[in-house]
Order: sequence, then C-alpha cells, then structure tokens
Amino acid sequence: MRIVSANLNGIRAAARKGFFDWMIEHSPDVVCIQETKAQEYQLDDEVFSPPGYYRYFFDAQKKGYSGTAIYSRVEPDKINVGLGWEHVDNEGRWIEAQFGKLNIISLYLPSGSSSEERHANKLIFMDRLREEMKSMRRKRREFIICGDWNTVHKRIDIKNFTSNRKNSGCTDEERAWMDAVFEKDGWVDAFREVNQEADQYTWWSNRGQAWAKNVGWRIDYQIVTPGLKELVKAAQIYRDDRFSDHAPLTIDYDYKL
Repeated sequence: MRIVSANLNGIRAAARKGFFDWMIEHSPDVVCIQETKAQEYQLDDEVFSPPGYYRYFFDAQKKGYSGTAIYSRVEPDKINVGLGWEHVDNEGRWIEAQFGKLNIISLYLPSGSSSEERHANKLIFMDRLREEMKSMRRKRREFIICGDWNTVHKRIDIKNFTSNRKNSGCTDEERAWMDAVFEKDGWVDAFREVNQEADQYTWWSNRGQAWAKNVGWRIDYQIVTPGLKELVKAAQIYRDDRFSDHAPLTIDYDYKL
C-alpha cells in the first residue's frame, strides 16, 4: 500500500506544475492532499479526476483557503469530514476515509506563524487534537493521519534550529506536544521508522535560496497507530520537481486495502 501526503498550496496551481501527471506515474493507492484552496465545483476539469481514482473533498467555507482532499484507488467504505469543532469544520482541515479496519486521514493543522493570536489558536487546536487522538487509540482500528502538521519534532527536523526556537512551528511547547503524542500516547512517526538521516525536509520558505540550499523544515508526516509500525517498508520525500512549497511524502506499507 503506497500512501502520499502532499500540501499542494493550491491544487489548481499544483496541477499546472504537473502534480497529477506525477501522481499517475507514481501510482499511489491513496493520496492525502492539504491546502486545496478551491471549492469542489471549481475542479471539474478532467485533470482533477485522474483515471482509476475516487476523489473526496472537504472545502473551507472561505474561498481560496485551506481545504483537504483524498484520492483513492479503492472506494472507501465511508467518508467522514470534520471533527465537530470550528477550527476544523469551517476551514476544511480533516477528511477521513474508512477501509475495513483502517482509517486514513488528511489533516491540515493550522499554522501559527502569522500572529500571536494564530499561534495561541494553534495550541488550542493541538490540545483538542491530542484528546481526539487518544480517543482514536481506544478503538479497535488502525489509523494513518497524513498531513501538514506545521510543527517540527526534533532538532534533526529543521536546518536552523536555534534561530527558530521562538517561532511558531518550532517552539519548545509544540515540540513537547509531539514528544507526548509519540512517547506517551504511542503514535508512530512512520518516516522515522525507516529513515533516521538528517536534512530530510518537506517544506522550504520561498525567501532567499531555501529550496536550492535545502534550508528546510520537516513538518509533513504520516503518523500511525502502533499496529502499523512494523508494516512501514519505505519512505521518500520527492524533490525532483516542485509542485508546491512542500514536497510530497510517500510511505509504503506491507498492507493491502
């Protein structure tokens, strides 16, 4: 089972840059997209409906903002959107596909970089999300939460650690939250199960030469329940083409949908 997570920073812009051509060639079973920045009715061009895939969208109420999507080769048993709270439901930040006893989620966790208020709102979101994830762990199901978490976990996950420690996405409080999710709650960072190397980033600022110099942050994850830990077989961050300010993250699992 091959799963891709990709923040496209605008699905229409990414399509023009060749994302769907790459997707067809790459042939994933499931693609979890964040930041569609579109309403579904705006995506009637055939490029947005690649052959062999079912597609599902959860749009933000605000046009041109946020939004998540899932593409799947296998038709899900069920699609759920939202979590019943404003941050998620108004901004299209959570869409979930159920396949038997496996749920695959596309999550777009808010950024807090634009203001202190947005950072405070992000921390509230994270606290509520952790409680939701604890509830998920109590179910007799496996979960894969794909997405842009807008947070680095450890020093190895960001090029310039010291200079960013006071910036949203790298604060001690946010990284401690990640510690708790993995170390206390039992969730697993699928990428790090098979790749412990440094300089593995998924997002680069558009300022300076961040992309060219690989001055990045690893903020896109596939976070999985412990029952899937041993099934993670390979991981890849795709950088040969640039569809967005994020790179697609691909994880292969020894699992059949």
